[in-house]
Amino acid sequence: MKRLAVIAVICALLFSCSVPRRTAQKAAPVIGITAGGVGQSRVGQAYIDAICAAGGVPLILPIITDAATISDMLSRVDGVLMIGGEDINPSYYGEAPIPGLGEVNASRDTYEDILIHLCFGAGLPLLGICRGEQVINVILGGTLWQDIPAQVPESEVCHKAPEGETAMHRITIAEGTVLASLVGAGEFKVDSFHHQAIKAVAPGFRVSAFSEDGLVEAIERVDDVARIVAVQFHPEKMLAAGDTTFLPLFNWLVAESQK
Repeated sequence: MKRLAVIAVICALLFSCSVPRRTAQKAAPVIGITAGGVGQSRVGQAYIDAICAAGGVPLILPIITDAATISDMLSRVDGVLMIGGEDINPSYYGEAPIPGLGEVNASRDTYEDILIHLCFGAGLPLLGICRGEQVINVILGGTLWQDIPAQVPESEVCHKAPEGETAMHRITIAEGTVLASLVGAGEFKVDSFHHQAIKAVAPGFRVSAFSEDGLVEAIERVDDVARIVAVQFHPEKMLAAGDTTFLPLFNWLVAESQK
């Protein structure tokens, strides 16, 4: 018993020394990361690592459709990263499904609908990636191309490579945008894993980057009502591969979450 008591004291001392205390002055911001999946809530490790690389504390927000619970979750975070995943039900932007539409997830659509409205109302900073960009645009009043190959057949850009491969193409970032202030204006090479894209941009947003075929690759809020930046490509995957070009996006989210 005496030995167990000594071990308990040592563990307590180690815990108190190794785990930093969260204080109002020095606490790293907690960044909620939305989850994906059908019948589960999962997040790719690259998203978590990107938040850590930017100095934030990642916290996974599971898929829940109860507004009160989502509100409670958001009260514990300082900013939100919305990740990629399934297609959004086109009923959210007043369209019927076309044959090229992929898998939809009704629970996730409801969850993110509630979450975006709550974040917007509370002024929480949002960074959207791939589906994250698309769902922010849709929930706040925009529309999507349901399937680029079917609806934009003139596009010669590969936006989604075959399974196991990575599509890469160029985008142009517009001058005078938040995105340009973070990584610079002009041409950049990005990865691409999507078959949908923004068609009509939501009110209150501007396009901050286009792909070579003219499709929207990034949007951002243009007023002070909410701090929102969203991109179609996957900066977290690029970062995981050693390309730090778009690490400033995650730095932006963490910095905005400290305000």
